[in-house]
Amino acid sequence: MGTLLIILAAICWGTTGTAQAFAPAGASSLAIGSLRLIVGAFGLWMVGTLQGDLQIDRRLPWRAVLVTGVATALYQLTFFAGVYLTGVAVGTLVTIGSSPIFAGVLGMLFQGERPSQSWYVATPLAVIGCVLLAIPGETVTTNALGIGLTLLAGLSYAVFALFNKHVLRTHSANTAMTLSIGLGALLLLPALAFVQVDWLWTLRGSAVILELGLVATALSYFLYGRGLKRVSVANATTLSLMEPLTATVLGVFVLHEQLTAFTLGGVALIALGLIVLVRADYSSSNSNM
Repeated sequence: MGTLLIILAAICWGTTGTAQAFAPAGASSLAIGSLRLIVGAFGLWMVGTLQGDLQIDRRLPWRAVLVTGVATALYQLTFFAGVYLTGVAVGTLVTIGSSPIFAGVLGMLFQGERPSQSWYVATPLAVIGCVLLAIPGETVTTNALGIGLTLLAGLSYAVFALFNKHVLRTHSANTAMTLSIGLGALLLLPALAFVQVDWLWTLRGSAVILELGLVATALSYFLYGRGLKRVSVANATTLSLMEPLTATVLGVFVLHEQLTAFTLGGVALIALGLIVLVRADYSSSNSNM
């Protein structure tokens, strides 16, 4: 169940690129990233309130909560800045490809989680698949600062998962995700003073932000928090590579992007990597019954 929940969360994340493609002219990535966190945090708070399991008490590991909020905001800033400097293909590839490696190392150092044998097989397959997806996208450009920022984005995502795992030991998934996304939204709120947001009041702009906030953020992290309770940090981050696979499929069928042999190969390798982890999880759960 934990594996399935992470995959479903990544599918929701995978709708981000398609939704952004329908954003009105003048909608910057920073504005979209900030607004989606605000709407997502509100959605998570509403769900937690309705379910009655928001646990804001003295037992909360507030340092860990603060780190997750900073990681959430830092990811938005470093990812979009890195992509601006290196291009979408390289920036996305470095971020997504580095995060499982960071997660495996951090999980081992701070949580005592030893990556499984299946993780060592699945992660390289999925990362190579991401490389193939990036190849036909655009002319590759390298920028040292951009690469550094996208690596920092990958590290931020891994830190987000690691410290949320700590919060989830004593508190509900709704509590952990609401606080993480809420703090991230608060930290990015001042950025809205420096970007254009009048497009938000158009029908298309509102629809894009509602999809990104409620589906790609609130629903995704609702699922992710529950999955992370049951799955190691390393496996959760590798399973999140379902995101670029989903984005690619939507790009082909919704945005009519070009389907190439590299694209098919990338999709196949990511799918194979995920199948390896799912099969290992299924076999492990059966052996424990």
